[in-house]
Amino acid sequence: MAGIEGFAAIRGKLAQSEAAPGIVLIACAALAILIANSPLAAAWHALFHHPLPWTPVAKLDTLHLWINDGLMAVFFFVVGLEIKREVLAGELSDARRRRLPVLAAVAGMAVPALIYLAITAGQPALHRGWAIPSATDIAFAIGVLALVGRGLPPSLRLFLLTVAIVDDLGAVVVIALFYTSGLKLAWLGASALILAALVLVNRMGVRALLPYLAGAVALWYTVLHSGIHATVAGVLAAMTVPLALNRRHDSPLLRLEHALVAPNGFVIVPLFGLANAGVALGADFGESPALPLGIAMGLLLGKQFGILGSILVAERLGFAHRPEGASLRHLWGIALLCGIGFTMSLFIAGLAFPETPMLVEEAKLGILGGSLVSALAGLLVLRGSGRPVV
Repeated sequence: MAGIEGFAAIRGKLAQSEAAPGIVLIACAALAILIANSPLAAAWHALFHHPLPWTPVAKLDTLHLWINDGLMAVFFFVVGLEIKREVLAGELSDARRRRLPVLAAVAGMAVPALIYLAITAGQPALHRGWAIPSATDIAFAIGVLALVGRGLPPSLRLFLLTVAIVDDLGAVVVIALFYTSGLKLAWLGASALILAALVLVNRMGVRALLPYLAGAVALWYTVLHSGIHATVAGVLAAMTVPLALNRRHDSPLLRLEHALVAPNGFVIVPLFGLANAGVALGADFGESPALPLGIAMGLLLGKQFGILGSILVAERLGFAHRPEGASLRHLWGIALLCGIGFTMSLFIAGLAFPETPMLVEEAKLGILGGSLVSALAGLLVLRGSGRPVV
């Protein structure tokens, strides 16, 4: 009994830790890589990619598709809730305070993409992957920051979180604009009508969760068939959920976000890691290392140059001030952590090369390599940086 109680206590502490979702994700990614390089590789691949004996949605006929197009829509729904909360009542609600994180996020997406395109310049077939190194993984980055320990200015965590949220919003826009093909107008029209109905429900002051959840599922289903990636529906539906607080300082948005954060961090994202991170390290991926190299360098160097450079330029021009109490070393460490692009980068890689599995596998190598080095470098830079260093 004591052992069970001890385990329950440890699990409770782990669930409350910011580092926990990142640790679970790292463990799942490591497990996926281990299995992909073991005798279980063929069976593991079949589990996720062989057709299901039955599926309620014909378009999703494998477990891999259900995770990437179904469960990940819930992930994006949570991202949308977080973005709306931050824009209306958080760090992004104040124009002066959002200047720097928005600028840093935009530069942190643009510079990695430019580095990737420069490295893959001679291979046009790879250019569709330009957005892969532009993403930042919130769970991973915040988890690594939490492992650094005390002594860092509180403003650093808030800055990293805000940059990552703006980064996620940028990734959603990129997916909607650049990874959409074969639009079906009838399904797109149905999606627009459902979205309009959700907005109307919001305007009517409805605070019950059921209409928003039912509308979100309907919107996901129509967007899934429209040619736009289904996960975009998650963000759009989240934007219609009301934030307005009642007398008990509660709201539908806060209730949903609170209810979904744990399943998102401990079930959905780890499952995505298990289904997508596995790569056979000894496989022959072709003659050119441009794809994995471009992604790794985009994450490792592009994020550093883009984010740190934009902060220093903004400060020099008087456009915005660095986070309170942050030294140059702190800012460098945060820029490195933003080079952890795991979840969103893997997701975009699948969208960039849907017909070329070998390129997706090559992309995984670059994502894992760039993210791992960025995480370790950021951890080393921030370790022992509690005292200001200019």
